[in-house]
Amino acid sequence: MSTVVVSHGLEARSDSVWFPTFRAELEAAGHQVVIPDLPDSAAPKMKPWRETLAQAASRAPAQDTVLVGHSIGAVNVLRFLEQYDAASGVFAGVVLVSTSVHEVGYDLLAEFFEGGFDWPRIRAGAMRFRALAAIDDPVNAPNPLEHIGVLVRELGATAVVFPEGGHLGAYPEDHIELPEAARLVLDCLA
Repeated sequence: MSTVVVSHGLEARSDSVWFPTFRAELEAAGHQVVIPDLPDSAAPKMKPWRETLAQAASRAPAQDTVLVGHSIGAVNVLRFLEQYDAASGVFAGVVLVSTSVHEVGYDLLAEFFEGGFDWPRIRAGAMRFRALAAIDDPVNAPNPLEHIGVLVRELGATAVVFPEGGHLGAYPEDHIELPEAARLVLDCLA
């Protein structure tokens, strides 16, 4: 049994967006899914979010764990991997959904992007990277493909891009199905 640890986005919770069906699908396949409710999700702070993710990710061996992040939660995964000591074990995979690679106009989230990313250190923390996004993502406008391109170039990520779907769950109450996210997790575990 593998463990999947999810870092949710702004104002979200463990029962938001596509997480309920994602959890059900992976648990039916025999995997444990951990979705911690990150502190103060309406006004996230990088250090407490990163620490909460680190605690959740430490529940199982890294080689049996896939990290998943949605929106600013995906940036939280990137920041966690920057601080992670890969000598402790490399994660099986990382799935990044609707991920921004630079500030996109939300002052509330600016600290998550300060100083850019240490891509080589992030890449050293996981065996596989997968990215999932939609071309019409209004958060990563005007060019959502720019963000995906950086993840592909810098992390060697395999990308799946939908022609539509927006931010793939822009609001916590947007309960959508996103079976592709579960498929990418399973792909990381293959």
